[in-house]
Amino acid sequence: MMRRSLALLLCLALARPVAAIDLPDLGDVAASDLSPLAERRLGQSIMQDIRARDPAWLDDPEVEEYLEGLGRRLVAASPNPEQTLAFFVVRDNTLNAFALPGGYIGVHTGLILAAESESELASVLGHEIAHVTQRHIAQLVGKQSQAGMVMLASMLVAILAARSNSEVSEAALAAGQAGAIQSQLAYTRDLEREADRVGLQTLEGAGFDVRGMPSFFERLQRNSRLYENNAPAYLRTHPLTTARIADMENRVSQMRYRQVLDSTDFRYVRAKLRAAGGSPVDTLKELQMRAAEPAADQTVHYSLVRAQLRAGMVDEAVRGARALLTDAAPSPFVYTLAAEAELAARRPAAAVEILQDAQRRFPASRSVRYALGEALLAAGRAEQAVALARQAIQQRGGDLRLWTLLARANAALGKQTAQHRAQAEVYALQGALQAAIEQLEIARRAGDGDFFELSAVDARIRELKAAYDEERRERRP
Repeated sequence: MMRRSLALLLCLALARPVAAIDLPDLGDVAASDLSPLAERRLGQSIMQDIRARDPAWLDDPEVEEYLEGLGRRLVAASPNPEQTLAFFVVRDNTLNAFALPGGYIGVHTGLILAAESESELASVLGHEIAHVTQRHIAQLVGKQSQAGMVMLASMLVAILAARSNSEVSEAALAAGQAGAIQSQLAYTRDLEREADRVGLQTLEGAGFDVRGMPSFFERLQRNSRLYENNAPAYLRTHPLTTARIADMENRVSQMRYRQVLDSTDFRYVRAKLRAAGGSPVDTLKELQMRAAEPAADQTVHYSLVRAQLRAGMVDEAVRGARALLTDAAPSPFVYTLAAEAELAARRPAAAVEILQDAQRRFPASRSVRYALGEALLAAGRAEQAVALARQAIQQRGGDLRLWTLLARANAALGKQTAQHRAQAEVYALQGALQAAIEQLEIARRAGDGDFFELSAVDARIRELKAAYDEERRERRP
């Protein structure tokens, strides 16, 4: 789990000399705030580790795409509308979200399910976005020496690790750095209040119900009361106080009342996560009872179909998904579910047909594009999968899923040069530059590439070798 690996990183960081820490070259952090570029590089390094090693990371493009859309709407109303953000989801029943350096925001599945309205979920995201747009992490680092920066990185590791593991808190204390960590977090409490204020303004500007913020934070406080009473104050990610909530309520009372309806996508995301929770049998029984109620809406039936697939009831799931295609309002969630059911029934051609219709209706949907690529491969139509991936990569060259699809599609066609060239980009995006270079070397020796493709391989090898050499210099003591 990420919490265990981060605990180990914490102990290593506190035990080793500063010069031995494998951190990017962040420049003279004692002179000014951490630069946006350095902050982004630090965040990328953390995210590469999470994606590669943390089984709690939820690789679900639909949920991720929804959060990114919600985040874009909030950022557009923030003090820094040009800010770049990336959202990811963690399988964790606790109610939490957190911002990492460089604009990476993690959201627990428990938080999404606990939100009773989209405005409540948006209020938490708005708070985390405020941490990013106000450059709070960079401010903390900017006030420290290089040694202090390492301490702050260790503190962030400890905070994330201690989200639901009290043993990590004990390890952090045993490391002999409690005083330094406590003084750092005393500063972050001021930043928490600023994030509340800026987040609330962002929430209002984005058109959400501002009452969602104090109401959800009050519920978070009630939910975490036992945790708050037992965990050390300096290892809490977001210390909630009565004064903070009272300040939010006071600000909300001076704002215009606005009733906001939840989006359909919000309801589908929660339905999808609900179907994935608990034991397959218990979840299926619960959703069958809910779907039998007269007031059950289409998202309940959507959740039931997902539970049926999870329980291996393929025929029932196919019937339910086809009914949703007919009865429910068009949605990428419904189309991808129907295609998934057809694939489970070993009818890939039907899945392709469904997803091609979905792509015509929702051409900007990345989740539909990914699903169509997978369906094309399952249907033995690898040439079309290659064409789809290449076209999409022209728009999103840094998309790990697209490069993975392209590598698999070329492998299915027996095109070794193209396969290893695409796999090299997968490794490069994961931060494994040496493995990426090795893939390109294999591509160059494959023997089925033309002059132009091999020239591109050689050029990319030079680029990655230069980046790898620079990375080694930065990590050199």
